[in-house]
Amino acid sequence: MTLIVQKFGGTSLATTDRIKNVAKRVARWKAQGYDVIVVPSAMSGETNRLIALAKAISDSPNPRELDVLAATGEQVTIALLAMAIQEEGFKAKSYTGPQVKVLTDSTFTKARILKIDSERIQQDLTDGHVVIVAGFQGADEHGDRREQEAGDPRDEDR
Repeated sequence: MTLIVQKFGGTSLATTDRIKNVAKRVARWKAQGYDVIVVPSAMSGETNRLIALAKAISDSPNPRELDVLAATGEQVTIALLAMAIQEEGFKAKSYTGPQVKVLTDSTFTKARILKIDSERIQQDLTDGHVVIVAGFQGADEHGDRREQEAGDPRDEDR
């Protein structure tokens, strides 16, 4: 079966209505018989909001903790998108980067991907699920979360 990987930035996911629209787009591809993996960013404005919270606590937030905090934005989006796709009548599963074993180097706030273990993703696709993987997430060999580099790592539409 042909695989389609779709990436959606924060603006496309800014509200629950927009998340539902993305789910409809994904459902159209799935209905046509494609395997689909979706990689969403955090909702528009969420990463900036989280960083502002960190800056309210510390003028120079610890990079490790900043990565842990920033990763929560994508976690919200992946869960909501999975629910919206399920409402469209399709099976969907969401995963954080570490859950699907996105292995990165140990550079905080701009890690590079070293390896992705695709076994779990492949099994879910075989079972008919739309797979939703949090964008810009991973973990190093010590299990520390890392935000992956993509231009400006704090860009809202990552």
